[in-house]
Amino acid sequence: MAVTEPKLLCRLATGLLTLVAGVSLAGVLPEDRLDALYHYYNGGGVEIDGPSILARKSIGQHVSVSGNYYVDTVSSASIDVLTTASPYEEERTEHSFGVDFLRGDTIMSLAVGESDEDDYQAETINVGIAQEIFGGLTTVTMGYGVGDDTVRRNGDPDFEDYVERQAYRLGISQILTRSLIVSLNYEVISDEGFLNNPYRSVRYRDPNSGTGYSFQPEVYPRTRTSNAVAIRGRYFLPYRAAVHLGYRYFTDDWDIAAHTGEVGYTHPLGAFNLDLQYRYYTQTKADFYSDLYPYQDAQNFLARDKELSTFQSHTIRFGVSYDFLENGWTFLERGAISAFYDHIMFNYDDFRDLTSDELVGQEPLYSFDADVIQLFISFWF
Repeated sequence: MAVTEPKLLCRLATGLLTLVAGVSLAGVLPEDRLDALYHYYNGGGVEIDGPSILARKSIGQHVSVSGNYYVDTVSSASIDVLTTASPYEEERTEHSFGVDFLRGDTIMSLAVGESDEDDYQAETINVGIAQEIFGGLTTVTMGYGVGDDTVRRNGDPDFEDYVERQAYRLGISQILTRSLIVSLNYEVISDEGFLNNPYRSVRYRDPNSGTGYSFQPEVYPRTRTSNAVAIRGRYFLPYRAAVHLGYRYFTDDWDIAAHTGEVGYTHPLGAFNLDLQYRYYTQTKADFYSDLYPYQDAQNFLARDKELSTFQSHTIRFGVSYDFLENGWTFLERGAISAFYDHIMFNYDDFRDLTSDELVGQEPLYSFDADVIQLFISFWF
């Protein structure tokens, strides 16, 4: 198998259905509902698609349980694959189980999950607590997560390593007026173990090579600590529409600093809801990243992953939702169908396209567009 760049995209997609299904608020258990998702990603020579099913059900008045099953298929001929390896296909499956316990104005949550690929297995446990105060106007949340991953390399039965992850989360949401709600969240993540890709290589100048450069494996630090703070606000307009704004700042001890800003608008139109959103992301590179090293083993740590380079992205989202079964049907209370389309434009400042025939170090900077389609159907019961 070749470079496994899409793994990050797969894991990001895993949370989409949970977000649509909604996050439980302190003092209120999640609604009983069934959600189904199909997502499709196409960009930079990578295609990812697959379904996911999420079900939630209350047991009495104080307990709610949930289960999620997720599958995606990856087909990759990305820029990394084209320059250092062969196109490949793989499948990843993930399943998780969660339980929420309500006591007064407090909800305590536990979730466990496991995902499996042919060369990567991950197990996660997350616990959280949400507490309403000041008559329900303020909600404070705290969470802790731990992950234990096993990394292998196809074609090399002797290679096996680990990744241990810990995440600490703290958040507060505040209802400021009848129309305005604001939230502030802080997260610290600590990773330890084999943090790079076992298939990816870096390039260095080599006058003895016909191309003017050669490749050697990446070498990353075995620890990484990151911090992120995010503030978001939603303002509800008199005609049931809403405007939302968000900003997130990320930094880590690899010297990456990232800013994310987004603005969106939701407009009701009868039984339909229309969504429009714009998102901007920018980051600086890791201190050990380089597109081209001056010679072999130029430094202790080496990386040429474009996700560790300096780059920006612009995302435009269009969405439409339709509510049906408003009067219910048999045991169903109502249903909803949603469709979202994202167009993402990536531009890299110091990652070059090696498929070009230009001189070494003067190849054009890499950029690509991606399209994401998400289809949801939900039933409340």
